[in-house]
Amino acid sequence: MDLSKQPRDPQAPKGRPTPKRSEAQSQRRRAVSPPLDRKEAMRRQREARRADMTRQREALAGGDERYLPPRDKGPVRRFVRDFVDSRFFIAELFLPLAVVILVLSVIRVGQMQTIATLLWLGVIVMIVVDSIGLVVRLKKQLNERFPNEPKRGAVAYGLMRTLQLRRLRLPKPQVKRGERP
Repeated sequence: MDLSKQPRDPQAPKGRPTPKRSEAQSQRRRAVSPPLDRKEAMRRQREARRADMTRQREALAGGDERYLPPRDKGPVRRFVRDFVDSRFFIAELFLPLAVVILVLSVIRVGQMQTIATLLWLGVIVMIVVDSIGLVVRLKKQLNERFPNEPKRGAVAYGLMRTLQLRRLRLPKPQVKRGERP
């Protein structure tokens, strides 16, 4: 039945007549039958939650703005993601370097433990300096591009994104390194 070829009823602006209340209620009852027992209710709830999580995971992978969680939505967060993804930050290497430094610190050789301690210090100092630079540049860009929009938490969002390996970031990076956001 093609609704577009039927003449529109002026009393029904949506293109079809409004169903009677009894018909609408009976359709709803048929569509969602109540669970027979508690186990069935839990199973349905688990399936619905799994479907929601799958849709959200696909949105994070594809960057579909409609299904992103609230922390990732909006033009400000999108700009912060693109700003961070278009550059290299030392904080990205924190996890791999932490593993290497921990392995070095376990070795029972005095020089290795000294080297591990100095590496920790060096990595932390470099990450702090790099993060301060990010905060300054990001705040400046956000104030220029979004003067009237709420920016609360956007800088912290960017800092947390720098701590993740680029390959593992969600939503997936939409810009290449070196591109302008």
